[in-house]
Amino acid sequence: MTTGAIGPKLAALSWPLVLGNLLQTAYNLADMFWVGRVSGEAVAAVSLMFPLSWMFISTAMGITAATIALVSQHVGAGERRAADRVVGQTVVLAVTVAAALAAGGWLLRHDILTTMGAEGVVFTDALAYIEIIFLTLPLTFLFFAFRAALQGAGDTRTAMWLMLISAGLNVVIDPFMILGWGPFPAMGTRGAAWATFASRAFATAVGVAVLVRGGYGVRLHRTDLRPRREELKRLVGVGYPATLDGWARSLASVVLAAFVTPFGTAAIAAYGIGMRMMSVTWSVAGAVGQATATGVGQNLGAELPDRARRVTWLATAATMAFLAAATAVAMAFPEPLYRIFIDDPAIVAEGKTFVYVIAPVWALFGGTMVVQGAFRGAGQTGVAMALSLFSRWVFRVPVALALAFSTTVVVPWTGWVATLGLGVGVIGVWAGFAFGGLAAFLVAVFWFSRDRWTEGLLDGGRGDEAASNA
Repeated sequence: MTTGAIGPKLAALSWPLVLGNLLQTAYNLADMFWVGRVSGEAVAAVSLMFPLSWMFISTAMGITAATIALVSQHVGAGERRAADRVVGQTVVLAVTVAAALAAGGWLLRHDILTTMGAEGVVFTDALAYIEIIFLTLPLTFLFFAFRAALQGAGDTRTAMWLMLISAGLNVVIDPFMILGWGPFPAMGTRGAAWATFASRAFATAVGVAVLVRGGYGVRLHRTDLRPRREELKRLVGVGYPATLDGWARSLASVVLAAFVTPFGTAAIAAYGIGMRMMSVTWSVAGAVGQATATGVGQNLGAELPDRARRVTWLATAATMAFLAAATAVAMAFPEPLYRIFIDDPAIVAEGKTFVYVIAPVWALFGGTMVVQGAFRGAGQTGVAMALSLFSRWVFRVPVALALAFSTTVVVPWTGWVATLGLGVGVIGVWAGFAFGGLAAFLVAVFWFSRDRWTEGLLDGGRGDEAASNA
């Protein structure tokens, strides 16, 4: 990424990531498709759990954001052995964090669902699903560590092929475990979770084997699995803002799901299906953002900040153009898109409104994600975190709350009565979502244009690394 025409190299780096992320999304879409053959309550249960599952995935992505930044900059500077050490410490950190989250989540699973407002059949189905997802967390985190290591080194194809096989496995075994095809009992939502577990286990085992074997730009050495305090401290120092960023995004989705819950099963299901359709656009934008992170990191490592800037603007423009076309398709055919998953008139009608309100800002969501990728590649993970906080907790959540609900307040000692909020219903949640996307994009472009991200992470430390490599 440090020489030659930017467009073709960015495309070559991006397309395997785009396909890989779309295949990741296929996990969720396949689950929703087959669960939709069980019942509306089952769809609502999996929909309610989607933001929580995404919180765990975001945690893994946050941890490995530091890996991408450090590996790409070490590779750009010619420091291959230092990049390998980063990979080893990433595995240590990922497994430790995943085990802690899995244990804590399992112990608090009932409280989590109650807090989110799940009741009755929805509670039972959601519990059956999330219990197995907690067991899957260490596998998920290890696979993301594998992807980040190869991506930082500039190899995006190996992980893509592995994701293709893994997603295909998930799609194939889903109906057997969910609906009880063949010798399997019908397990409903629990079957969807077990299918995810099996496909994740396969992908993780092969991914670790690839890293141990080496030959893909980086290698996992057994000696690098011994915890190194300074290396871990560096990973945490660079990665924790990205982790908090993921939590902020995911927690906002959990809160919005809680906002939707009072409006009934149709609204919950429409939200869950709509979020999964949006996850396709996020997959594209997120993948280009990851490629941008690699391009920016390698160019800053090679002391080429102007080229890093050009990589970012080209990637942002191309992503927004693609998502604008996706918006046009979604707004032209919202009802057929929803009927792919479930043919319930109430859910389809609510989903149509969801698409009409939120789809027009998909391109802006995507543009923000690419710019955030540039900040992460530069090691400015705190800026990317700030953008997420701004989008979700300054605008999206408060605006959704103010629009969707209303409450009457009596001012003490005065007798004055005031009504807070407009109370327009669930459409207010959709509108708050869209408004946050617009605001975040404007701030992201302004912030990036200030050029305070061009120093990178390795300045001042190259002499020590050179001596170590020698």
